[in-house]
Amino acid sequence: MSCVAYYHQLHCTDNVLRWLTYAAVTVAALEVDLPISARTGEVESDFTAVVYDAVHPLLVGNDGGASTGGFHLFELDGGASLPETMHETPGRTKLVTTVYDIGGKDLIVTIAQPDSYFRLYDAGTAEQISGPIARTLGDWSALCAWKSQSSGEQYLYLFGKGQAVHFLLRGVNGTAEIVEIQTFDTPVEASSCAVSLSAQSVYFSGDDDPTIYTFDAAESTAVPHISVLGEANDDVTGIAAYIGVESDYLLVAQEDSIAVYNATFALLGSMKLSGDEDIEIQGLNVYQAPIENYAAGVVTYAIESDAGKGFAISSLEAAFSELGLETNTAYDPRKPNNSSTPICAKCNFSGFYQNYACSCFAGFEGAHCASFTCRNDCSAHGACVGANQCECDEGWGGLYCAFKVVEAVAETDANGGDGDDPAIWISPINRSKSRIITTTKSEEGAGFGVFDLSGKRLQTIEAGEPNNVDVIYNFRAGNRTVDLIYAACREDNTLCLFEMTSNGIIQTIAGGTQPTKDDYEVYGSCVYRSRKTGKQYLFVNAKTAEYLQFELAWADNALQTTFVRNFTGGSGGQVEGCVSDEANGWVIIGEEPHALWRYGAEPDDDSSAGVIIGEVGDGHMYADIEGVTLVEGATVDQGFILVSQQGVSAYNVYRRAAPHEYVETFTIYENVEKGVDAVTNTDGIAAVGAALGDAFPHGLIIVHDDANQLPEGGTSDEASFKLVSLGDVLGPELMQEVDRNWDPRAS
Repeated sequence: MSCVAYYHQLHCTDNVLRWLTYAAVTVAALEVDLPISARTGEVESDFTAVVYDAVHPLLVGNDGGASTGGFHLFELDGGASLPETMHETPGRTKLVTTVYDIGGKDLIVTIAQPDSYFRLYDAGTAEQISGPIARTLGDWSALCAWKSQSSGEQYLYLFGKGQAVHFLLRGVNGTAEIVEIQTFDTPVEASSCAVSLSAQSVYFSGDDDPTIYTFDAAESTAVPHISVLGEANDDVTGIAAYIGVESDYLLVAQEDSIAVYNATFALLGSMKLSGDEDIEIQGLNVYQAPIENYAAGVVTYAIESDAGKGFAISSLEAAFSELGLETNTAYDPRKPNNSSTPICAKCNFSGFYQNYACSCFAGFEGAHCASFTCRNDCSAHGACVGANQCECDEGWGGLYCAFKVVEAVAETDANGGDGDDPAIWISPINRSKSRIITTTKSEEGAGFGVFDLSGKRLQTIEAGEPNNVDVIYNFRAGNRTVDLIYAACREDNTLCLFEMTSNGIIQTIAGGTQPTKDDYEVYGSCVYRSRKTGKQYLFVNAKTAEYLQFELAWADNALQTTFVRNFTGGSGGQVEGCVSDEANGWVIIGEEPHALWRYGAEPDDDSSAGVIIGEVGDGHMYADIEGVTLVEGATVDQGFILVSQQGVSAYNVYRRAAPHEYVETFTIYENVEKGVDAVTNTDGIAAVGAALGDAFPHGLIIVHDDANQLPEGGTSDEASFKLVSLGDVLGPELMQEVDRNWDPRAS
């Protein structure tokens, strides 16, 4: 069929397909039992997919483990225990999905967190199809596939930090390629997504949110209109579409139950998981075809419960029967096989033919989409060699060659489970004996690590899952003057304080655990000492953006805190990283999805409005905004603010003085000579401009690395922090604005 004929067919049928829904539902919503039918062994699980196969139906599950990673294949009809048939390990992986009949093959699609490359595997053999393709830099959180029922073309929707990317996946010369169609903004960072074929709609939801959003699944380059489909009864942890005979069901997971809705979001009933205690599920999917032990198919999910973490399935037969839901075991994901397509030679196979004209995919232009272009013209630091494909000049990389490339000169010994934030303690005896302090916020290895300037681990000390860490210098504790280490501890939602001895060892101190308030869940933290009063303050925040400020004092031979103020940081989005500028009386906070803000740090300062330093979407800043640190200058107007951006594994530099001019963005690549891997999915950051002996005469930056790649191959399951020379980042000219003799105890 020609492009013109296809357009007429689509135009005539689009409204009918789009608005096809069930009649009004009058049956009262019921809750029925949904027993766990079978489960896997222990896996760091988040997402599931399924492989439709009449002989060997499979469950595909991601592996988020640092040392294992990749994805697992399990037989769906293996009895109470799902036997594993394959484990591929391309690196820590969160997202998996499946697509069908691409160049005659069914494929498993993954995107690995360490390098953000898509990888394609033959679903029958688990053999990788070509190499990594279509690198899409970012921290991605949901992935779902849509096969157009009109054209048979295969599409992917990839969701991340407040955005989504629409891709075409097609077979080419015996292999496959992924082509970006467009990128568009979303109101939340999606944690799950699904596609309804009958409604021709994409559904998605965010973390800790009952709202489900929707937009049209369309073969178009027009930015889709996103609307709210409805709100579930509780926070959504997973979404799947059950493809019906006439109209689809939407399955919505909420902790330990799965609600079933029709196309108009009327609740038809819910299924309560049973068979274990403290069940939490996410990453829903559905296998609708009959299996030997499951005549009506199964629902698949990632599970965490008293029995551990992994994947599980539940039979749909009894639950659907009790709820009066119609099954469709004849569903075949390969069914569309039409020759009509809006992607044809008229548009150089690089756009849609619509309204008798070409609408080009991202990176293509011209009347027939025959020319290519690159975003930002490769930032004037590279050559455009393909559609949005830049070949960067030496010393530049990242998004379209916009980031300055530096290399870490060392890394800390691997330590603990889930690392987060570092701090730098400057020794009062010998600056070359300064210490790096890191946090482990997971249950495994929870506490602090202490390292020397070569990255060698010197000490670990237990603490209650500290998230961020900061240093307090010259605190008066009775007749002693001490340095303190401070963090918010998530295990019991307290403020944790330890003493840092003059020889660089952490030890406990009286009053080292301080309360916050009832029903408050701590997250980020930082410290501030007033130049006006000399008083020491502690800041702590919750994900809800509520900041608490406490005065820290010494009384009755112990540390004591007094609550002095609270306020909402930023625009109310999730917050974490913060740092104080004591000389200017500011606290600088990162609102992860939105902006870097500045507030007055004194208890009586007006906290009703803040000043934006940088904002996501301003051309320089990207989500998620994580760690933030201050490099001191010789005056209150000199120095720099550094902030990490997790979604692009990069860091922005701003001038300390208002209006906080943007200076540059840098990213950290692999140092082959020293065997130090690149930094990916970064979180916390700390920096000082002071000279720290021969190792770092031009200052030091410490950054968190989420996926610590090992020199011999594979990924460590323990955290790592990279050491970078501040001089390599700022260069000689900007380093003139840094106070290399800064003494934190002199102020």
